[in-house]
Amino acid sequence: MGRRAADPHQRGGGLTQLLVRGGTVVTAAGSRRADLAADGGVITAIEPSLQGLAAGAERIIDATGMLLLPGVVDVHTHTRVATDTEPDRFFQDSVAAAHGGTTSFLSFNNPGTGSSAGAERSLRTGLAEWRSATDGDSAIDYGLSLSVSGHADDPLSELPATIDGGVATSKAFMVFDFRLDDRTLLDAMRVMGERGAMLQVHCEDPVLLDTATAAALARGDTGPRFHAAVRPPYVEAIATARALAFARSSGSPVHVVHLSSAAALDEVRRAKAAGVRVTAETCPHYLTLTEVRYDEPDPVLCAACIISPPLRSAADAAALWAGLADGSLDLVATDHVPDRLGVEKAEAAEGVPFDRISNGAPGIETLLALIYSEGVAGGRITIERMVELLATTPAARFGLPHKGALEVGRDADLVVFDPTARRTMRAVELHHTSDYTPYEGMTVSGDVRDVVVRGEDVIREAVFMGRRGFGQYLDRGQIA
Repeated sequence: MGRRAADPHQRGGGLTQLLVRGGTVVTAAGSRRADLAADGGVITAIEPSLQGLAAGAERIIDATGMLLLPGVVDVHTHTRVATDTEPDRFFQDSVAAAHGGTTSFLSFNNPGTGSSAGAERSLRTGLAEWRSATDGDSAIDYGLSLSVSGHADDPLSELPATIDGGVATSKAFMVFDFRLDDRTLLDAMRVMGERGAMLQVHCEDPVLLDTATAAALARGDTGPRFHAAVRPPYVEAIATARALAFARSSGSPVHVVHLSSAAALDEVRRAKAAGVRVTAETCPHYLTLTEVRYDEPDPVLCAACIISPPLRSAADAAALWAGLADGSLDLVATDHVPDRLGVEKAEAAEGVPFDRISNGAPGIETLLALIYSEGVAGGRITIERMVELLATTPAARFGLPHKGALEVGRDADLVVFDPTARRTMRAVELHHTSDYTPYEGMTVSGDVRDVVVRGEDVIREAVFMGRRGFGQYLDRGQIA
């Protein structure tokens, strides 16, 4: 396990030989100026000079003055599968990811992503359905983390088969109408942990949230800004503590998704100190945006930031950056949801109450740019730590041993990144299926120039050069 379904490492010379010269190769352990060579989709050499290979190289990339980064591994997206009316949406978001420097992504099949009612009732049905819907549709490598729904007939009995089928991580929600009850959540952690797999958990307390939501609606507080008001940090922190107590009791690994607050981060720190096998992620929106977005008077623009958990205070954002720097937080992922102002979020203008408006915001294309600009260029983290957060740790934790690092023998997934570039983010210049970006007008330092997946050009000089179906499904084995 831990390899893709079709293994190009065994195909023998089917991919273009590549030589990248003059860049600064960045790994989690350090940075150095070096040349990199790849053949058959795999990195074959990293040396101070590989000039001797130049004459026989089919493709040479001049990376002088550039950073050479491992491709980003985004382990948290809600990318929607193709439908008859929107046949390009999965492919288009995979292209957007590539433009942003992501070379592998994992997606969920929770409600709202195009999965059927049958998929919600059966994990095995969901796996087969999602594989069929996405086969031959991605520009970059991709995989699945199943959503374990409270509406499933018998999820605990099906989890072993899905793990054996190459799905090493699945996700449970503690809120929403498809949440798992506490006992099933604990049992799911145990079942997955016993088989070397891992449960991801959306941590918000259902009793506190449902009570606050009902009270708000009864008062007539139905506008989108009240989405955040009913979800204060303690709603997240209490649920995080409970999920981590379950992990401690079962001895299972657990991954806390989209952590947003200092209070929840404190729970992760305590659990790690107690020996719980926990990792935790945060997202770019919690690091770069704050709760002032909910003061927006336009209901649709306010709904653009209906995200769960919601945006927090500037103090919370500062605490999250500190957690990334000191190792309390392990990785950054997008939680990409391709909602649109003109479709899903438009309901806010019609008076639809906040609890019925689609949750989420787009971000699949902007991850690397934001973390480099606000983190590295902003002096909050080192470039090496950024690589660890966006590539090396996600690959290691999520069962992708051939991804996430520029090392001989790993897949030649790499990004040529210009640290001197500056640009202003505009939705019209992005490539995702959404019609907006929450980062509209933000000026960022650094930009992606070239992206290579398994030795093949996907982005060259910021232009898409790849093809639909080039991306390969990633089977994943034991993760812990």
